[in-house]
Amino acid sequence: MTENLNQRQTEDGLTDLAELSAGELELSERAALRRVSGLSTELSDITEVEYRQLRLERVVLVGVWTEGSAEQSEASLTELARLAETAGSEVLDGLVQRRDRPDPATYIGSGKVEELSGVVAATGADTVICDGELSPSQLRQLEAKLKVKVIDRTALILDIFAQHARSKEGKAQVELAQLQYFLPRLRGWGEALSRQAGGRAGGGNGGVGLRGPGETKLETDRRRIRARISKLRKEITAMSTVLATKRGQRRANEVPSVAIAGYTNAGKSSLLNALTGAGVLVEDALFATLDATTRRTTTPDGLPYTLTDTVGFVRHLPHQLVNAFRSTLDEVAESDLILHVVDGSDPNPEWQVEAVRQVLGEIADRREERLPTELVVVNKTDATNELALTRLRHLLPGAVFVSAHSGAGIGELRERIAELLPRPSVEVEVLVPYARGELVARVHREGEVLTERHTEQGTVLAAKVKADLAGMLESFSVNGTSA
Repeated sequence: MTENLNQRQTEDGLTDLAELSAGELELSERAALRRVSGLSTELSDITEVEYRQLRLERVVLVGVWTEGSAEQSEASLTELARLAETAGSEVLDGLVQRRDRPDPATYIGSGKVEELSGVVAATGADTVICDGELSPSQLRQLEAKLKVKVIDRTALILDIFAQHARSKEGKAQVELAQLQYFLPRLRGWGEALSRQAGGRAGGGNGGVGLRGPGETKLETDRRRIRARISKLRKEITAMSTVLATKRGQRRANEVPSVAIAGYTNAGKSSLLNALTGAGVLVEDALFATLDATTRRTTTPDGLPYTLTDTVGFVRHLPHQLVNAFRSTLDEVAESDLILHVVDGSDPNPEWQVEAVRQVLGEIADRREERLPTELVVVNKTDATNELALTRLRHLLPGAVFVSAHSGAGIGELRERIAELLPRPSVEVEVLVPYARGELVARVHREGEVLTERHTEQGTVLAAKVKADLAGMLESFSVNGTSA
């Protein structure tokens, strides 16, 4: 009975693969290349964290170790894993290959691609992330051989920036960087999607040399992207003018400025909050801050200055991002003091310092000018053991050690900032009438009062002030002169 049933099933073509058409076999093969997950209906009213838990992309990491130690290579891949998790992925495995240089065709070599394909199939990964920037040809060949989506470190960082951009300027800067990255990597169907036939298309009598495919879909996409890039550049330039105007106003008032720079997730926003009570969003995530935030505060002796929280840096920061965030990074170059924040709890903080100084050097080279004074601030000392702190004190002499979380060392940091900020340089000795009390108040607010006494004629002040205020006080100078 069973044998007859099996025979009927085979005859009906239900289980015999030989009876399937070529088209059905091709469809089956395509469906087997990647899993389809998350097809169930999901609640729309959920938080971002819950969404990521429900729809995590499963990824395998691969890197090429070309220089440095094995420890550095593994640290780079560990950082790539953190970047992938920040982007909303689940890391399944990580592989590193030792080579003199990346393979120009497939990044890791044809033999290793076969091994990687086996890992992808065994883990059920949806995506492969390479710890480097892939050329368009490398990207195409890897996807063709692995049968899954392949992205590189640059695309991953751009994706994180796109998720975290909040302001209009931040979104425009990220979109510009993405378009500049994807333009040379566009892929299309070539002549299959031609928009024109060339020549006299209808009758086909255009003559020799006048018949052709015309503009393809790929060319149309490129043209539109270039037009969008041009528009974004104009918008960002206009926004940069607004930022430059604000900086100019601060300079006109001669308010010193301090820029907080450093590696991503080093605690820059937390430090801004600790110094100014700004209440800026703080997250334990990479690139949580993309938009520059400026707050005003004063030194312990009352000198006002501004603090600006800037975008974080990372090893191999895509040059598209450095160019797109030029106006934001100019806050660093045009400040009077740079607070270089270092994560003291990181296993290799010196690599962070090197990566940040490399980006700062690029900014200085572009502007063709020297950067302001740098004060290194080692943060998260509450999460670091004493041995690591001793090592850091040896590596970073002159650094200030603080914990923005507990408040330890913040008082010492305020004192160091006050020492390094530019001070009023013009000494004056003036007799200000009581009717001009606003000038006395301004001297107290913007200058450094050395002595003060009250007489019948008015207030006698000896103080250090800025040049513009010294000019306003010149007519009240004692003995008709000001030092």
